[in-house]
Amino acid sequence: MANTYSQMYVHVVFAVKRRESLIREQHREQIQRYITGILQKRNSKMISIYCMPDHAHIFFGLNPATALSDLVRDIKAGSSNYINDQGWFKSKFNWQEGYGCFSYSKSLIPKVARYIENQVEHHKKKSFKDEYLEWLKKFDVDYDEKYLFEWFD
Repeated sequence: MANTYSQMYVHVVFAVKRRESLIREQHREQIQRYITGILQKRNSKMISIYCMPDHAHIFFGLNPATALSDLVRDIKAGSSNYINDQGWFKSKFNWQEGYGCFSYSKSLIPKVARYIENQVEHHKKKSFKDEYLEWLKKFDVDYDEKYLFEWFD
């Protein structure tokens, strides 16, 4: 009987609604662990994750039986529910609609993982908006600016 073999490494990025800086350092690791758990339950392999105050980067090996859009929906909904259940905020926490998704070859795993792990230093030099637009251009993604994240620079 034939089997399914795959090698898909995906970098997903999405933002906090209204690009508010709500993810506090004291909660970051808990949120990252929760998101990692969602990935593991869906048989995908976490490689690197970093939640900035206003956006999140997740780099993982995607299980071929999992639809990426369903997985990202589950990550965003599940982590939003988790954050709200913790009672960290007076108002309701939500992620913005949409996300960016970029694929990489196996040879680039260490480079992409380092990049994600060094988000704090990286964003001292480049804004999230500049970074995101740079990826869209680098990966030759057609986009309409009115459907990008809400930018509040």
